[in-house]
Amino acid sequence: MKSTLKMIGAGTAASVLALSAAHADDPVSLTIVSWGGAYTASQVRAYHEPWMEMNPHVTIINDDGSANALASLRAQAQAGNVTWDLVDMLPSDAQLACEEGIIMPIDHDEMLAAAPDGTPPSEDFLPGSLGECFIPQILYSTVLTYRPGAFPDDAQPSSIADLFDVENFPGRRALQDRPGTNLEWALYADGVDPDDIYDVLSTPEGVDRAFAKLDTIKDHIIFWTEGAQAPQLLADGEVAFATGYNGRMFDAIEVEGMEAEIIWDGQVVEWDGWVVPADGPNLEAVMDYLYFATDTQRLADQAQFISYGPARASSSELVGQHADLGIDMAPHMPSAPENYFAPIVLDNDFWVDYGDELRERFANWMLQ
Repeated sequence: MKSTLKMIGAGTAASVLALSAAHADDPVSLTIVSWGGAYTASQVRAYHEPWMEMNPHVTIINDDGSANALASLRAQAQAGNVTWDLVDMLPSDAQLACEEGIIMPIDHDEMLAAAPDGTPPSEDFLPGSLGECFIPQILYSTVLTYRPGAFPDDAQPSSIADLFDVENFPGRRALQDRPGTNLEWALYADGVDPDDIYDVLSTPEGVDRAFAKLDTIKDHIIFWTEGAQAPQLLADGEVAFATGYNGRMFDAIEVEGMEAEIIWDGQVVEWDGWVVPADGPNLEAVMDYLYFATDTQRLADQAQFISYGPARASSSELVGQHADLGIDMAPHMPSAPENYFAPIVLDNDFWVDYGDELRERFANWMLQ
């Protein structure tokens, strides 16, 4: 594997130009796994379609399996039958998969494109975003969104604390069926500073405190699993509040015309990006795709279609208008100064260390 990686890294830049010509008569089918919905659509338009135009012998098959990617990769590796070529994955799951050896380590400076001014990828990707086996694409956040019509005009919610205030802000709440974000918000609403949340949550007393806060709204919760469910519950009027990915909510509000407002207070900020399954079937084509899809221009291009911030510093100044709506995308980014006033930066190391225990407790709590 190491010799293969060295060979691929050294030849990546050249293969960008040579792959299509060298294999024009050798059809390739790549299975690329992502999250579906507006997010996958943004990848198709920014990455897949232009790269396939350059490489007409390649067909990309989209698989919306990222929600269960870690378990699926483990099963494929155990069976000795890796069928996925490239997977969009969260950093905490990528770290576990990397430690288990089921995804490839990445030499970012050797395998990826430098910035236009020559800055190497290791310096151009935003601080803290790169992982041993992880290539970031976007900065996104989980946000709280509400229906203005659910509340009086002079009493609209504006904070995470309002999610937990059922007296002044009645109605059902749609929360994702996992502990992440919910536990952080419970402590934040209970008065814990964003910078101290993980210190508190790493103690038994802190965990008890978070669940006690969630207990105060439990009778008002509808749980969602897939990202498309949260805006749909809002649009259907089934809930007054819904947590959700900021890009999904942007698409529902700006593209679909849903009457809703995003609350940026306490947004839980996280990276998302690519991992390469070990022993995947089309490694050369995958590395060529990654070189193209993670360069400065392509990451900026994705922001034309969805309100996720690009993971490279050199891409930020290229973010312009939405390709279809013609609106300026910069104010809709999680990292926009007017939105980034009280972020909770998700601690992946914490969730690697405590995730299994907290997921089990949260699953039991949902059933109580």
